Amino acid sequence: MKLYYTPGACSLASHIALREAGLSFEIIRVGHDKKTADGADFNAINPKGYVPVLQLDDGQLLTEGPTVLQYIADRRPTTGLAPAPTDFQRYRLQEWLGYINSEIHKSFGPFFNPAATPAMKEAATATLARRLGFIEQSLGERPFLLGGAFTVADAYLFVVLGWLQYAKVDMGQWPRLQALHARVAGRPCVREAMKAEGLLK
Repeated sequence: MKLYYTPGACSLASHIALREAGLSFEIIRVGHDKKTADGADFNAINPKGYVPVLQLDDGQLLTEGPTVLQYIADRRPTTGLAPAPTDFQRYRLQEWLGYINSEIHKSFGPFFNPAATPAMKEAATATLARRLGFIEQSLGERPFLLGGAFTVADAYLFVVLGWLQYAKVDMGQWPRLQALHARVAGRPCVREAMKAEGLLK
């Protein structure tokens, strides 16, 4: 398999999942100019124009982070990266992936948009505070989103929480989220993925 990624982007969650699953893969960097590391036009690979893209061994392409994450998890079900499709907890996983994707991930848009005004960023900060406050409250005493075990939803949440530094928002106001972020950051596969993307020395 091949994972098309941009360092630190949401594709980092898929990169982490691939390592956690122990799958064989290669990573192909995509620049902000939409060129791959070998000079190919990324828009020709994925007309949507964004990562992640997972190219399967048979040449098929999978896009959209939540889908890619579940596909990876299902390749190695014994890892527990996702509950079994027949387990009701699978729907809880999808619920969290949907929430992180639509309510958290997308709320960061203004912070990465040079055309965004201060008012737009202020509104986005307020939205993020509400959305993250919900997760903080929902976590309770659980170490991870679904309970005691790390899943691909935690990988995705870890990545978007890392973007708070660009938004100049202090994660410390949500101590449970901060603890979850630190817990995930300490996982060997997470550190390996971040090093491979040049995010850690």
